[in-house]
Amino acid sequence: MGDIRRTRKKYQTPSHPWQMARLEEEKPLMKDYGLESKNELWKMHSVARNIAAQAKSLIAKKEDKQSQKERELLMNRLIRFNLIRTGDPIETALGLTSKDILERRLQTLVYRKNLAKTIKQARQLITHQHIMVSKKAITSPSYIVSADEENKIEYVENSPLADAAHPERPEVRAAKQIEEEKEKIKESAKKEEKKENEPKK
Repeated sequence: MGDIRRTRKKYQTPSHPWQMARLEEEKPLMKDYGLESKNELWKMHSVARNIAAQAKSLIAKKEDKQSQKERELLMNRLIRFNLIRTGDPIETALGLTSKDILERRLQTLVYRKNLAKTIKQARQLITHQHIMVSKKAITSPSYIVSADEENKIEYVENSPLADAAHPERPEVRAAKQIEEEKEKIKESAKKEEKKENEPKK
């Protein structure tokens, strides 16, 4: 048998685990994007950091065919994932943050497209194989969605949620809540009317 290879981490962890400023910065991101572990956040930090490092290196390089090709590859990749717009200079990549990458996660987009009531439910739907991208079921909430795939996020065809009338679908629940609110207002108006029509003692 050969030696067991240890896979290296593809992301950087903080140098110190208890830095108050960093912990305060991470807390709202963990909540807003429904992350279950800090590792997920640190991976997004590393992606943003690597993009910035690559852009910085290319800006500093002397203009030649190879550097031009590398620039085009980087810019095309960022455009493909909707992180920058066509025509933006390479310096734009230096300003990308982990939040920009988090916005491209499948979990975030499922919630943004109103396929889930909450960001936490979006995660649950993905891991339970209720969501597909380009007709393929994806079970990883951290999947980075390209611009072309963004409009191809939908419920898996055999999922109960594919039924437009399913009670757990956000739009159905929202409509039901609106109807309930209307009924409450009507009941309240009837009670007020009844009080006004009661003979005064």
